[in-house]
Amino acid sequence: MSEIKNLKPECIWRNFYKLTQVPRPSGHLEKIQQFLLEFGKEADVEVFKDPANNIVMRKAASPGMENRKGVILQAHMDMVPQKTPESKHNFETDPIEPWIDGEWVKAKGTTLGADNGLGVAAIMAVMEDKTLKHGPIDALITADEETGMYGANDLPENELQGDILMNLDSETWGKFVIGSAGGIDVTATLEYKEAETDPEDVAVKVTLKGLRGGHSGLEIHEGRANANKQMARFVREVIETEEARLVSWHGGNMRNAIPFKAEVVLTLPKENVDDLKQTVADWKELLIDEFKGIESGIEFYVEDVETPKTEVPEEIQDNLINAIHACHDGVVRMIPSYPDVVETSSNLAIIDIENGKAALKILARSSREDMKDYIVDTLDSCFSMAGMKVETAGSYGGWDPNPDSEILNLLLKEYKELFGEDGIVQVDHAGLECSVILGKYPWLDVVSLGPTMKSPHTTTERALIKTVEPFWTLLKKTLEDIPVK
Repeated sequence: MSEIKNLKPECIWRNFYKLTQVPRPSGHLEKIQQFLLEFGKEADVEVFKDPANNIVMRKAASPGMENRKGVILQAHMDMVPQKTPESKHNFETDPIEPWIDGEWVKAKGTTLGADNGLGVAAIMAVMEDKTLKHGPIDALITADEETGMYGANDLPENELQGDILMNLDSETWGKFVIGSAGGIDVTATLEYKEAETDPEDVAVKVTLKGLRGGHSGLEIHEGRANANKQMARFVREVIETEEARLVSWHGGNMRNAIPFKAEVVLTLPKENVDDLKQTVADWKELLIDEFKGIESGIEFYVEDVETPKTEVPEEIQDNLINAIHACHDGVVRMIPSYPDVVETSSNLAIIDIENGKAALKILARSSREDMKDYIVDTLDSCFSMAGMKVETAGSYGGWDPNPDSEILNLLLKEYKELFGEDGIVQVDHAGLECSVILGKYPWLDVVSLGPTMKSPHTTTERALIKTVEPFWTLLKKTLEDIPVK
């Protein structure tokens, strides 16, 4: 029995533990969908899977509360599958191994899935609790939020029966989110005919890893190293100084995560190998110094590998490296009216170059549509100059703040009465599904909240234990006090 089952409130941690035992990486949700369908039946609530692969549950109002406004509790079922280099975890088959480290719950060698498993666990606790007092409740547990908000984007327009949407996907306790950035996926691709490798050349593989990575919305402003961008600096230098040629490049694996690892295979004259190895050592020291206080586990090393028969043609290689080097990554600007919140950013998330194909994937975010268009145009210009084909997909709009929200003001009132301090109202740079849902249900009164989590989308993801019980207390009290229609 996992030790997290003994944490309070038992109803949330017990359900969260059950979720950790069901594989649910984005794109592979069959097992978690079946689990939630069976849970809904056991909880004796209406439950079904909709055409968008979301799970919907409905719980009738408590006696005498049928006249209250309907509440939609919303979270997403998928989790980001990241693991440490030494981990043998298979996200499609293996359970997550949660453990308690002081005041935090973490996972052994993988992401924890508290994003958004704690939100789903809270919904499950509401659905199964026969003692709660509440009006009519819908639960919407969406599919594949992390890879493109597919469940929310394909949500049927006449499915939900509520007046208020409470999104449970925020990650700082005591802060109530009333707005978030929109986003868009930008992909640049190029096909090329490989060139023959000089038979006198040798090959090496250079690896940069051990970076913190992180959430490309919540942590993009912290100055964390992007493995792809830092590798580009190194590769550009050794092409010029050591006559290196690019064979392959693989960096990053999630569109919404800052890449923590990148590796390249290079060929070069064998008499230049020692100099290249010294350059790797020099770059490691430089990066450690540049990111002092931000990154603490930087590894940068070189290995001899078998010389491949082909490599990227020199002209194509130079264009690709220059485009990667020039590609904007990080914050573009902050919100003028909320100067502590990022308005516009881009994350050079994934690079795959090998076997005659190059593909780069960037997630651009902005709370302004015109600035989102601006950063897309900037990326388009950059990659087009390298002869790449640039395409966009998965665009979703921002969520405009409503400081006069009735549900927000109720939560702030309850929070102050329960905990003796003022809640904080904020706008997030991270993308939330609220904006997409509002596009289909524009009358909803919306707010997002949740317990505290740190470093989602990384193997250091962790949930702050002491924030879960007050979160549950506030959620129950608010449901009890939802106003009449």
